[in-house]
Amino acid sequence: MIVILDYDAGNVMSVRNALASLGTEAKVSRREMDIERSSALILPGVGAFESVSRIKRIEKAIINEIKEGKPFLGLCLGMQLLFESSEESPGVMGLGVFKGKVKRLPNKKRFKVPQLGWNSIKIIRKCKLLGGIPDGAYFYFANSYAVTPSDTRIIVATSTYGIKFPSVICKENIFATQFHPEKSGEMGRRILRNFVELVV
Repeated sequence: MIVILDYDAGNVMSVRNALASLGTEAKVSRREMDIERSSALILPGVGAFESVSRIKRIEKAIINEIKEGKPFLGLCLGMQLLFESSEESPGVMGLGVFKGKVKRLPNKKRFKVPQLGWNSIKIIRKCKLLGGIPDGAYFYFANSYAVTPSDTRIIVATSTYGIKFPSVICKENIFATQFHPEKSGEMGRRILRNFVELVV
C-alpha cells in the first residue's frame, strides 16, 4: 500500500485522486504503523517550509523507511522538505535527507514570484521516474523557492524561471519533483505511473 503522508499540506486528496485514476489505491495517513507497513511513501505539499513542524512526530519513521530503501516521492514542498533549511523559514530545520538549502527565486520584471503555471523541464540525466517523458515536456509549477543541492549529481532535470533551478531530483530510492504531477495532465500521470511501477 502506498501511503500519502498527511500533514495538512493542502493537496493530499488531489494526489490520492490522481493515483486512483491510474487504478492505484493509496492511503492518506500520519500514523507510524502505516508508514512502516507501506510499500512506498509520497510527501506532497503546498505552503511554507515551516510546515515541516507538522511531521516532526513521524520524522524519524519517515527517515528510517527512506534509509531502508523504501521508494519515496516528494512533490513541490515535499521536495524542498528533503533538504536542511530554507530562506523561507530561518531557523527551521528540514528533514535533512539531502545536504543543501532552499532559496527564493529572484523576482524579475518578466518573472514574477511566485511562479504559477506551466513550465518545461530539461532532462540532464537518466532517471526511472522520467521514463517515457520527452525532453522539454511541460508541467505545472506553483513555487517561490527552489532547492540548491550540495551534491548536484542528484539533479536529473532542470527548469528555468529567471534562473535555472532543479525541477527533478533522483538518488537511488528517492525521487522528487518541484512541479505538481497531479496537476500536470498526461505528463504528470506518466510521472505518477512510473513511480507506481517502481513499487509493484
